Amino acid sequence: MNQALKDLGEFIASGLPEAVQRAELIGDELVVTARAAAVTDVLSFLRDDSSCQFKVLVDLCGVDYPERAERFEIVYNLLSLRHNQRVRVKVSVGENTPVPTAIGVFHAAGWYEREAWDLYGIPFSDHPDLRRLLTDYGFEGHPMRKDFPLTGRVEVRYDETQKRVVYDPVSLTQEFRSFDFLSPWEGMNQVLPGDEKAKAESDEVGD
Repeated sequence: MNQALKDLGEFIASGLPEAVQRAELIGDELVVTARAAAVTDVLSFLRDDSSCQFKVLVDLCGVDYPERAERFEIVYNLLSLRHNQRVRVKVSVGENTPVPTAIGVFHAAGWYEREAWDLYGIPFSDHPDLRRLLTDYGFEGHPMRKDFPLTGRVEVRYDETQKRVVYDPVSLTQEFRSFDFLSPWEGMNQVLPGDEKAKAESDEVGD
């Protein structure tokens, strides 16, 4: 399967030399990096070419890298039922650079792009209805951005006693976003009940 995906990546790169920057295997997945301005050409090729036949847009999402000049990545995950293969297409854009909408290639992209706009603020040019999708009416900012503040905002809920929608202030400690990604087993020095026996046996083996 890896060789088949590698061959497919080379075929895609040779078929779209101006649009595709690189095609590579990452793990067991084929990842195609394309120029943002040509993303619809890449998606159309992947959908229509007989060697590809990626007819299903599984999803589309944004990724935030605030330290990069081109801050956002837009990721398109495609599936070919005909060939039982998947491909991931990535494009990078700056904070205020619009990305061509993929609705003309995959109609399902409409709501995915609205979600990316709502949560990340990624603009999609020529989108027929680029409105917020998940946040509340009048919401300011884009909550999935890594620099989005966790305090000074409000949440909306229905108050049963007042029989109306109310807004409550939200206050969260910023430390909740400081992840050390350390496994609890790696970070704990305490010996659990029963583990002392295993340690004693290992010491005996070492002697």
